[in-house]
Amino acid sequence: MYFSGKKLLVIGGTGTIGKSIVHSIIKENPKVIRIFSRDEYKQHQLQNELGKNDKLRFIIGDIRDYDSLFAAMQDIDYVFHLAAMKHVDSCEYNPYEAVRTNVHGTKNVIKAAISQNAKKVIFTSSDKAISPTNTYGATKLIAERLISSAEYSKAEGQTIFASVRFGNVMGSRGSVIPLFKEQVLKDKKITVTDKSMTRFMMSLSQATHLTIKALKEAKGGEVFVLKMPVVQLGDLADIIIEETCKKYSLKREEIDVEVMGLRPGEKMFEELMTYDESEVAWELSDMYIISGNSNMKVIYSNAKKATPGTYSSTGQPPLKVKELRVLLKETDLY
Repeated sequence: MYFSGKKLLVIGGTGTIGKSIVHSIIKENPKVIRIFSRDEYKQHQLQNELGKNDKLRFIIGDIRDYDSLFAAMQDIDYVFHLAAMKHVDSCEYNPYEAVRTNVHGTKNVIKAAISQNAKKVIFTSSDKAISPTNTYGATKLIAERLISSAEYSKAEGQTIFASVRFGNVMGSRGSVIPLFKEQVLKDKKITVTDKSMTRFMMSLSQATHLTIKALKEAKGGEVFVLKMPVVQLGDLADIIIEETCKKYSLKREEIDVEVMGLRPGEKMFEELMTYDESEVAWELSDMYIISGNSNMKVIYSNAKKATPGTYSSTGQPPLKVKELRVLLKETDLY
C-alpha cells in the first residue's frame, strides 16, 4: 500500500474533505497522520469521531504562521494542503484576509515543505480559479501559480508539488444542498441566484479519491482535473424541495423559490480547464492532467493527448433530473 509506514500531514484536516482523506488513508497503515488546523473544537469533534488511535496527532496551528507549519512538517513524507478561506462572500468582503490565508498561507506551506524535505505536496484548488471574477478564485489562481513556480524553481530531487482542481463538493460546508434543505424546513422557501446557472458537482468520495490519486500520480507541476457531471441549479432546487417535503411531510405547493440574481463575483457557469491548458493536457478515463510542459513525454499509463477545447459547465449538457436524483441518492444527501 502506498502510504504504509509513511508520515503524512493533512493541513485543514478537520474540514469536510480533510476528514474524508484522513478516514481513507488511515486504512493504509501509515506510520503517523498529523492533522493540522486552527479550530480546536473541530479537532475535538474529529478525535471523538475517529476514536483512540496512536497513529493520529492533532496540531493546532494556522497556515498564516510559518513557524507552526515548519514544526508540523518535521520528518513528513506527504502533505495534503486543504486549508483555505472558501466562501465567495467572505473573501469578497474581506479580500486581504483571503490573500493572507490562500496566498501567503500557501507560500508558507511551500517554504516549510522544502525546508523539511517533504517528498510530495498536493494543493487543492477550485474551478473558480479559471478566469476568476471574484477574490476567492483570484487567490486560488495565484496559489496554483505559486505551487507551479515552486516545482519549476526547486533544486533537483526536492519536494514534488502538484495541484488538483475541484468543482463543488456535494454536502461539504458551503455546499448549497444542506443550505437548501435548511431553508425548506425553516423558511418554507429556497433562494436561488438563477435557475439556469450551471455548476460542476462531485461527491465527497470522488473528491477524496481524486486528491489521493493525484498525490500518488504526481510527477511534478501538474494540475489534476476530474471529469465531473454538470448540474443546473433549478433542477437541484426542485429535487431538494420535493425530497425534503416527502421526508418531513410538508406540502410542496407551500414552498416558494425566490430568484435573487447573481451576487458579487458570481458567474452563470464555471470552467475547469482553459483552451490553452487543454493543449498541454493529457486525458485519462476519469480526469485530465495539465502537465504545464508541452514537451513532456507520456508518463501516465493509458493517457492520451487531450482534445483541445475549453472544459466548461456550458460546454456539456447538465444531468437530467432522473440522473441527478440518482447521484444525490448515491451520496446519501436526502
